Amino acid sequence: MSEKKRILTGDRPTGSLHLGHFVGSLKNRVRLQDDYTCFFIIADLHILTTCLQKEEILKARDHIREMVLDYLSVGIDPVKSTIYLQSAVPAVYEMNLFFEMLVPLNRLRGLPSIKEMAKNAHIDEESVPFGLVGYPVLQTADILMPRAHLVPVGRDNEAHVELSRDIARKFNLLYGDFFPLPEPLLSDTPALPGTDGKGKMSKSAGNAIFLADDAKTVEKKVNSMYTDPNRIHAHIPGNWKDNPVFTYHDLFNEDKKEVADFKKRYEEGKIADVEVKKGLSQALNRFLEPIRAKRALFEQEKGLVEEIIVQGTEKMNHIAEETLREMKSLMGIQGTWKKIQRLAEERRKSVSLKE
Repeated sequence: MSEKKRILTGDRPTGSLHLGHFVGSLKNRVRLQDDYTCFFIIADLHILTTCLQKEEILKARDHIREMVLDYLSVGIDPVKSTIYLQSAVPAVYEMNLFFEMLVPLNRLRGLPSIKEMAKNAHIDEESVPFGLVGYPVLQTADILMPRAHLVPVGRDNEAHVELSRDIARKFNLLYGDFFPLPEPLLSDTPALPGTDGKGKMSKSAGNAIFLADDAKTVEKKVNSMYTDPNRIHAHIPGNWKDNPVFTYHDLFNEDKKEVADFKKRYEEGKIADVEVKKGLSQALNRFLEPIRAKRALFEQEKGLVEEIIVQGTEKMNHIAEETLREMKSLMGIQGTWKKIQRLAEERRKSVSLKE
């Protein structure tokens, strides 16, 4: 294992990634990959917690390539970081089983994120599947498999990292000091609001600007963005502080003088929303243009994305098998089957000699 501290994070392949992903996680990953050993998981098994239809599973499979292209286009380097497919690492299934024994059911049911996931998937309380309740345990297996020290997460998933710490602590207490206690690494940026002003940007809510959106699509989405509802006319002073358009300006518009001018005139009622939105469209397209250009280059290289996933998954399998082997040895499970096989073989030889 590398001497650098290790980081584990990733995404479910539910579609293309958007600006919210960039400010909340991707930007951080690009920065961290130079100083840490980074593992980025394509968490396709986690799809099954809320999507069981074969059509949905196949759709998620199709999203994998798009998601990795998003990774590459923002600057994640597969030479520095390991990008791997969760379902192709058999060790995670075994580790998940072992960790399930180390956490009380009530602890899992008390996590607010589980209730939120069930609600978003339209699953009533009486029908929540075991796999959804155990979702954070599988996350723990993901985190502890490379023995990660840090887990970049949003505040809504901070409790999941705390659970992984508890499970690691319980394992270490029972079987010997083996796992580091992972720490959450929170983004400095709060959740990016959606274009509709209703909660955070989300693929499922249809309020997202995607990294792969072309210039015209960005302009169309910005023009439809939620602004100050009390500002019926341009001459009415407006509130920019809780206005998503200005939140995006602060994050993505590098022309800070222009942003300050927009805010001043907005407060004074001396600028129309259409001008502020036009400035935002231009700023977002300046930001997204190099990302789109890189994506186009990677898309042209047939088989590149697949090769990156294969190499990363092979590397993770090697690490995972080592972790699992040491785990089972500490637990007293490693070698049980071989001992039984040896004794059975000795008996066969003994019987054969007597005959």
